[in-house]
Amino acid sequence: MPALIVLVLDQVTKWLIRTTPELHNKTIIEGWLQFYFTKNPGMALGIDILSTPVVSIVAILAVSGILFYILKNIEEASVGYLTCMGLIIGGAFGNIADRLFMGLIMDYGGMLEGHVVDFIYFSLQIGDWTVFPYIFNVADIAISSSIILLLIFNRRFFITQNGEQQGDEEDVSPEASTEVKTDSPQ
Repeated sequence: MPALIVLVLDQVTKWLIRTTPELHNKTIIEGWLQFYFTKNPGMALGIDILSTPVVSIVAILAVSGILFYILKNIEEASVGYLTCMGLIIGGAFGNIADRLFMGLIMDYGGMLEGHVVDFIYFSLQIGDWTVFPYIFNVADIAISSSIILLLIFNRRFFITQNGEQQGDEEDVSPEASTEVKTDSPQ
């Protein structure tokens, strides 16, 4: 469910920004926050070392691997872990949807050549230095927040539904539970 919520929220906000010219460069909080429509052909933080189709394929493969891992281990996963992973998957699918279709929708390329729509910009400056110079979107917020939560609460999130901590299961085999009894005279 978190994945679907993030995906829908991400795509709706990107559609609004794309189709509403007044929002392409709009100050929300003076000196702090603005919408600034941009198309990111590269990776996170504007890193542009690979072509857009290669980045798209790598993203699809990475998300497929993560999704496979989640589905394989879903029975042992905690609700917190599954929620965070749902936010990550929803955000990833939001950005992948842009990579798959935005080139076609905006008529500048084909499938896998789309650029990710970014528009949230924290414009706070201290002197000539912009505190956070990157422009991002709802999908990026979901992914980043989830990773931070997983790092902070990893001990709690990696506890299974039945209360056991993953990786710390005790060996309950008959061999492990036999006690050595000795008849020693006292």
